[in-house]
Amino acid sequence: MTTHPDPYAVPLDEIDVSNPRLYQDDVIGPYFARLREEAPVHWCARSAYGPYWSITRYQDIVTVNADDTRVSCSYELGGHILGYDTMFRSHGVDARMFQSTDPPVHTAQRKAIAPIVARASVREMEARIRALCGAILDDLPVGETFDWVERLSIELTTQVLAMLFDFPWEKRRLLTRWSDVAVSEPGFGIVDSWEGRRQELEDCFATFAELWRERATGKPRSDLLSLMIQSEGTRNLSPGEFLGNLINLIVGGNDTTRNSLTGGVIALNRYPAEYDKLRANPALVASMVPEIIRWQTPISHMARTAVQDFRLGEAEIKAGDRIAMWYISGNRDARDITAPEDFIIDRDNPRRHLSFGFGTHHCVGYRLGELQLQVAWEEILKRFRHVEVMGEPRRVCSNIIHGYSALPVRLHPW
Repeated sequence: MTTHPDPYAVPLDEIDVSNPRLYQDDVIGPYFARLREEAPVHWCARSAYGPYWSITRYQDIVTVNADDTRVSCSYELGGHILGYDTMFRSHGVDARMFQSTDPPVHTAQRKAIAPIVARASVREMEARIRALCGAILDDLPVGETFDWVERLSIELTTQVLAMLFDFPWEKRRLLTRWSDVAVSEPGFGIVDSWEGRRQELEDCFATFAELWRERATGKPRSDLLSLMIQSEGTRNLSPGEFLGNLINLIVGGNDTTRNSLTGGVIALNRYPAEYDKLRANPALVASMVPEIIRWQTPISHMARTAVQDFRLGEAEIKAGDRIAMWYISGNRDARDITAPEDFIIDRDNPRRHLSFGFGTHHCVGYRLGELQLQVAWEEILKRFRHVEVMGEPRRVCSNIIHGYSALPVRLHPW
């Protein structure tokens, strides 16, 4: 673990909450607590991603997130995450994600994906997801320590993602790998070089391009790739738009849900009284799922670029400035969430969280993510009295994905 300074001893104008090591070492919380109190709209002049504003309070994040007039997601202006250019264009990867577009382009591409994650479609998937989850759980060792991330969190979300794309089943772990590569920089645990990263994403593009050609000439199907082929908004994507959309869907369908599956286990072990509540009343899974998503906040931030001057709080934001909305901070804002540091599975209004965003760019697949968590915990509770954490989690080194690469657990049956 890196040694980090006391966040209250660092000069305010030198605080840089984009440092991925703060997330890997799980020391980011006090930095955000200080910013929420002393500089809720905070200017960081020097970072690995260039200068940027940090938005750390709940209501300010809602305001900026829902604003399509004064701020932009466009990849041409910087994209929807800090370091978008570094992660993609400046290292030879042409990936134009629909998340990094504004209406009307964003709206048209979003419509292509919406049918498969609409309420009715998600309900139709429940039985299959439950069967997949049950088979994974029944294969887990009981009474011995194993890695929950590898055996449950990754495997379930990867199987569901492969189902959505109708991806070759025996190659499904490629989806996990590409998701990890897409959000990683060299030196942070996944890839060793920008060239290696570029090659792996080119392999992703080539694999899906071949599947696209197969689907385009075959009988109509209802998987995600086929829907993109059939939709006017996505059937004529450029290569860069095609790869960008794939990365968007793979990361959104994989990293966010898998890290919430692990975060829920950590939360219940950290708050054993809540685990007692859940065992006594399994129906609380319904309210626990959004609380897991809030408490974990699997996506730490989203970014925008100001397209006009505007004032937010006491800050004067200028056209061209980059803005990071720290969902992970807003979900801990006591001004809007009671006892925000605590994990409370029967919390009033548990859906009052920022993890899915707001407005035009609200997470299109949120229903599917919630369903996977609900099904998983319903099936876990049928089989096991306790998923016991046996050691410290190993955390991902990222300011985008707030997640885990390993968690040792032991299962105790009823």
